[in-house]
Amino acid sequence: MTVPLLDLKAQYATIGEQLEAEVLEVMRSARYVMGPKVEQLEQQVADYVGAKYGVGCASGTDALLLALMALDIGPGSAVITTPYTFFSTVSSITRLGALPLFADIEPRTYNIDPAQVAQILEQCDRDIEGRAVHRPSGRVVEALLPVHLFGQAADSDALLELCQRYDVALVEDAAQAIGTRDAAERMAGSIGLLACFSFFPSKNLGGLGDGGMITTDDELLAQRLRALRSHGAAVKYYHDEVGINSRLDALQAAVLSIKLQYLESWHAGRIANADRYRALLDRPELRGKVEAPLAPQKGRHIYNQFVVRAQRRDELRSFLQSRGIGCEIYYPLPLHLQRCFAFLGHSVGSLPNSELAAEQTLALPVYPELSDEQAAQVVEAMVDFYRSGE
Repeated sequence: MTVPLLDLKAQYATIGEQLEAEVLEVMRSARYVMGPKVEQLEQQVADYVGAKYGVGCASGTDALLLALMALDIGPGSAVITTPYTFFSTVSSITRLGALPLFADIEPRTYNIDPAQVAQILEQCDRDIEGRAVHRPSGRVVEALLPVHLFGQAADSDALLELCQRYDVALVEDAAQAIGTRDAAERMAGSIGLLACFSFFPSKNLGGLGDGGMITTDDELLAQRLRALRSHGAAVKYYHDEVGINSRLDALQAAVLSIKLQYLESWHAGRIANADRYRALLDRPELRGKVEAPLAPQKGRHIYNQFVVRAQRRDELRSFLQSRGIGCEIYYPLPLHLQRCFAFLGHSVGSLPNSELAAEQTLALPVYPELSDEQAAQVVEAMVDFYRSGE
């Protein structure tokens, strides 16, 4: 029996008829870009996360880019973020000419460490307008961009307090976190000034291709985002500023509206699988060798990924793959060490928690349809690997 990292065919088998009917309706309508299906999904997602407005776009990457554009972030700006995340979190900052300031992560949650954020903000002075100016770079810190990584919320209360103290906008990267709740039971997407979601197929709520959304409670920001995603035109062919082409397809919106109806049950399945793994991993052969992720005492982790720390991680990954078990490294090289960001001047050892996570972490299959037998097979293979190395 093989165990894929993600089995979208199993998901499709349960809702395929509904999806096909919805796709056919869109095809017959000849409304393929934007329109009522997109407007419906925008409201549904906003309602689900507890925000007033949703603005659909073409991808999670574009959601990040548009959110920063709506805040006028560009040359002269700095954005504090994490180096342990998917590439687009940081590329969206640099594409606008802004400077990413990296704060290291907490070792157990893999999320940005508020104490590290505070250290960066303590290096700021106030300019005549009251803005926080980062002394080493001379840039104005305009935003804090934390990631709710793997489906677990960052320390929102601590980050909000820092943002309020230094007058910095909090922008959530919630690409992996639709349905996540923080320690105060707030939904990801309702915590910051803006929040960004991805509907890439591998996400808990995934489409048939790329798609994204920004949520906010700010009506003026929502209006601006709608214009920015359509070349900066609030009225067709009248461009108040230069935006981008990032509209959500009606086909994706229709599919996502169907899938949203099942999202809570899929979350429950992932959480149950995570709990099952914790029990299965509590084996003498694995103690001190494999560390399961913490289950939050408050809030809700939705396990877009189930990520363990493992000794001899790369060898373990090869062994599992040889047994037909899907696994993946998120992420093998933190962003501060990527070649394209060498101009930022970071070196090995500058952000040690992120670097150690990149060396040790491995994601195991955790999709809702994973069976008890499959989960047991994954763990037995891990036991076999460590026994063979003794």
